[in-house]
Amino acid sequence: MYYKTPTYRLFSIFNYTLLAIIGLLCLLPLVHILAVSLSGKAAANANMVALIPIDFTLDAYAKTLDNDNFISSLWVSFKRTILGTASIMLMITLAAYPLSKDDSVFKGRSIYTWVFVFTMLFSGGLIPSYILIQKLHLMDSIWALILPGAVNVWSMILLLNFFRGVPKELEEASKMDGAGHLRTLWSVYLPVSMPAIATLSLFSMVFHWNSWFDGLIYMSDGSNYPLATFLQTVIVQLDFDNLSMNPEDLENISNRTVKAAQIFIGALPVLLVYPFLQRFFVKGIVMGAVKE
Repeated sequence: MYYKTPTYRLFSIFNYTLLAIIGLLCLLPLVHILAVSLSGKAAANANMVALIPIDFTLDAYAKTLDNDNFISSLWVSFKRTILGTASIMLMITLAAYPLSKDDSVFKGRSIYTWVFVFTMLFSGGLIPSYILIQKLHLMDSIWALILPGAVNVWSMILLLNFFRGVPKELEEASKMDGAGHLRTLWSVYLPVSMPAIATLSLFSMVFHWNSWFDGLIYMSDGSNYPLATFLQTVIVQLDFDNLSMNPEDLENISNRTVKAAQIFIGALPVLLVYPFLQRFFVKGIVMGAVKE
């Protein structure tokens, strides 16, 4: 058996070791952030914290959850992620289904497909996009963060290829029972496409949760910032006004521990959702890879 040969065993050891190192490189920064967020002011400011908290305290989390700006940004991010993910999945599903048909069923399919691909390759640019959002009176609105990315062409093409792999016999059986296109999409295509739906939903969710630049340019009021934009202003721009820390707080809590607590809370929803969807990845990530 090939898996018992010395060469294969050596390859397996190397493979597992490499994956373990990559896993640790991904995990250790998160553990460090958690340790800093749970440490005391003196240890955090002196950069003494590595992977284990020093002078354990939960004051940074208490201060974070008592920060109105942080809670407001967290709520905006939840709304954006739920509405944005639902919008993307609805739009790409309705677009991918007809485009997955042959030219004999949907005449002009190739033209529509190239129109979508053209928009993926050539965008209008930042200034025309800003002017468009302004003219549509969407500034400081949650829809300014959702509508511009509602049709994700890259995800639509992946789902289109997955739909083309669905056996034609299933669609023919559905039509023989009298189902139309919408019924066939809902009852046949979507149930057998759950790996693709789950994978693309997670991609869309992570995209909306982590996006910060559009919040910075489309939101003039800081209370409308999504969480990623809020954290960017605090950590990169060093705008500590959003931390809402008075002098008494600064005497007891380091702003470094507060920032670490906010980063960890911000990453927590994705960490909680990922394990439930990762089982679809093996099949969903290779969708459309096999052509007949």
